[in-house]
Amino acid sequence: MGLLAALRFLTVIPTFSRREDSPAEMGQAVVYYPVAGLAIGLVLAGLNWLFGLFLPSEVANILLIVALVMISGALHLDGFVDTFDGIAGHKPVEARWQVMRDSRVGAFGVVGVVLLLLVKYVSLNSLPGALLMVSLVLMPLISRWTMVYALFAYPYARPDGLGKALKQGTGWSRFIIATAVTLAFTVGLAWLAGMTYFYLVGPAIMLGSWVVIVGVAGYLKGKFAGLTGDTYGAINEIAEVGVLILIGLLAHNDWLL
Repeated sequence: MGLLAALRFLTVIPTFSRREDSPAEMGQAVVYYPVAGLAIGLVLAGLNWLFGLFLPSEVANILLIVALVMISGALHLDGFVDTFDGIAGHKPVEARWQVMRDSRVGAFGVVGVVLLLLVKYVSLNSLPGALLMVSLVLMPLISRWTMVYALFAYPYARPDGLGKALKQGTGWSRFIIATAVTLAFTVGLAWLAGMTYFYLVGPAIMLGSWVVIVGVAGYLKGKFAGLTGDTYGAINEIAEVGVLILIGLLAHNDWLL
């Protein structure tokens, strides 16, 4: 039930159930976020195989980015845009919250999302072909785990909202389970990809992503007096890019194959 709730919230993948999950159930489903990320990654890997049959790699990669946005229902990308709009300018915290609630998109959000998608596309293109499949799975797997970490480790800014229920559902036990599951899948995927020292590479990618998100989450906490649902989406998007850059960095220095 918890996994289905996570899939319904984080993706548009059909779960063949019309029930609406309560805020409490959605909070309890946080532990399944990495598994939902794994499911997203497997869909992307399948699409990459399919696109590779008849498309150049550059075209396939941009379609994979489009597919990722569609699979997630643009949920995290929307949060990223709202977060960047809220960051802009010198405003009190309450004014930043108000900007994030505004349905209109500001210039800062537009610039931010264009740069994000550009970096994501270039990072995908720079990966060796032998590592593309595993990278497509690791990217959403680890990025969804970073959201669990952010929910667990940082205070929620607003007095109400869905993010508060998610925060309340993320305790020590769920964070530890999500971390153990992510680590196991990351090491297993590195082994399947034939990475040298796979038992070190997997934890290293997770550690590098965690370091990036610690910096990002700390910055956002200072801007918004805590984290919000939108900032969780921004953290996911930045973590996705971070994973791709980390894998590209390791591959470029011949530390993976």
